[in-house]
Amino acid sequence: MAVTTKTKQKPSKKSQPRKTDKARTSAKPARASSHAAPKENVSRKAAANKGPARKAPAPIVSTGYWLFKSEPDAFSWEALKAKGKKGEEWDGVRNYLARNNMRAMQLGDLGFFYHSNVGLEVVGICEVCALAHPDSTTDDPRWECVDVRAVTDMPKPVSLQDVKANPRLADMSLVTSMRLSVQPVTAEEWAEVCRMGALDPKKIKPQK
Repeated sequence: MAVTTKTKQKPSKKSQPRKTDKARTSAKPARASSHAAPKENVSRKAAANKGPARKAPAPIVSTGYWLFKSEPDAFSWEALKAKGKKGEEWDGVRNYLARNNMRAMQLGDLGFFYHSNVGLEVVGICEVCALAHPDSTTDDPRWECVDVRAVTDMPKPVSLQDVKANPRLADMSLVTSMRLSVQPVTAEEWAEVCRMGALDPKKIKPQK
């Protein structure tokens, strides 16, 4: 890199200040205006201009119903059923909102088991059988998961296409937040999807 040096230059006659410049330099400094705002007030105004501080997000409250997404070639509904009463931890989630949803879950909460990528349909009902705990597939303490176990098949699988076509489910997370792997479900959405799948919600009996 080339190094440059600064050299002092002697002032030339052409560079002498004009009369107006001299007048300005000889003038007495102007007195501070009595209307000038104190420094404290200025700092307060600057703080006010920044706007209110951001509020922490509201805590997630379980409705008792959720939706779990899984690629069937990685972990299918049949694989969960094979785990029996013990169930399986819902590991591998690396999304903060999905993790927070699992932290909000309660024992006995029910969930739709949804086949993603292949099938794209709700194929069964599972339940939360262990509260959120450290994910065993990572040493990173940020990630937690719950354990779930199979409860019952969906008599008639409910496809994503059918869900999107139902105006009653227009606001369902499966429609609005398709990429989220663990989603909340409202009581109304739960009842509607069960109806579409020819399943009476009142007859769902969690394992004991």
